[in-house]
Amino acid sequence: MSRRQPDAETFEPATVSPNGNVDSGSPAASVPRRHYRRRILRALGVVAVLALLTLGVHYVLYARAHESTDDAFIDGHIVGMSPKVASYVARVYVDDNTHVKAGDLLVELDPRDFEARLAQARANLAATTQQHRAAFLNARIVERTAGASVQQAEAAVATAERQVDGARSRVEQARAQVVSAGAEATRAAADVRRYENLLKYGAVSHQERDNAVATTDKAAADLDAAQKAQQAVADTLRQQEAQLAQERARLASAQAAPDQIAQSRAQADQLAAQTVQYEAAVHQAELDLSYTKLYAPESGRVTRKSVEPGAYVQVGQTLFSIVPDRVWVVANFKETQLRHMRPGQPATVRVDAYPDRVFQGHVDSIQAGSGARFSLLPPENATGNYVKVVQRVPVKIVIDAAADPQHVFGPGMSVVPEVRVR
Repeated sequence: MSRRQPDAETFEPATVSPNGNVDSGSPAASVPRRHYRRRILRALGVVAVLALLTLGVHYVLYARAHESTDDAFIDGHIVGMSPKVASYVARVYVDDNTHVKAGDLLVELDPRDFEARLAQARANLAATTQQHRAAFLNARIVERTAGASVQQAEAAVATAERQVDGARSRVEQARAQVVSAGAEATRAAADVRRYENLLKYGAVSHQERDNAVATTDKAAADLDAAQKAQQAVADTLRQQEAQLAQERARLASAQAAPDQIAQSRAQADQLAAQTVQYEAAVHQAELDLSYTKLYAPESGRVTRKSVEPGAYVQVGQTLFSIVPDRVWVVANFKETQLRHMRPGQPATVRVDAYPDRVFQGHVDSIQAGSGARFSLLPPENATGNYVKVVQRVPVKIVIDAAADPQHVFGPGMSVVPEVRVR
């Protein structure tokens, strides 16, 4: 039998010299290096396959649990600062990109015209208030004295009527006395004429004629006195009638007290309405004066400043804008990515301006409709040929971290959000 040759791939023990060195000239020292390389490559292949498998599984699991899009940007409310009154600018306390806090004084307008208007409105209010008080007191006095005035006027009219009746009786009595005195004077005059004729014939004495003349003079004097008494009584009657007319006029005026009360109340109410009107004018003047100072409605940064001291500004003119610190991310996810997305799910945000920083946030809300539907010209699928296109739906993502002065966010900046949906 032939002797079996050793396999070139078989390991043989190396020969060791007495001093401990491996004898390279021995067959064991010449083991081929290819055998080692194959083992190393096999091990590396197994490790690579395991690593790729692990990475693949991890990627698949991660991709199934996360949704991401690069169609996203930062959004926020841009507050335009405009004056409510027209005036000249006195002072400007901010500049472009200045950070302000809510309540900070930003711009001050010239307040002198508005201070004068406020002073005038307050003076008008004070004058009207005093007039209203006087009218109110007058109305109360009229109400209180109305009843007493009617009673007094009625009593005065009754007294005047009695006085007129008495005066009329006295006039009639005086008239009768005048008639009686006139008759007596006529009779006495006739007696004198008879005595004169009889005296010519000596039928009567001179004494009798003289007595008749004296009687005639006395009758004439009595007639004159009666006539004067009648005139005096007539004058008294006219005075009493005038007094009666005056008292009746007072009674009519007193009986018209309800109208006077209504008139005084109406005047008081009118002044009360004017008081309210002037109070509103004072309030408006105070508001106009307060509008001369513009305060920051919320914290943020000033942008697009276009106002300087000395400029005349109009009502509604935009002086500058404030970008609030509170901003959010609007991510336009495909509608196929929204299957498991819900509000409150955690999210991470990478801002293109700060690639080395990851910001934490959460899903705030999902818009009820695609972005195309709310565009200026929404698509009309009922016309023309229809081609199905995957729509994108805006999702609002709020960043949990507070505003960082070192990382300024502004509307329009590009971001890449990633939402954990599972």
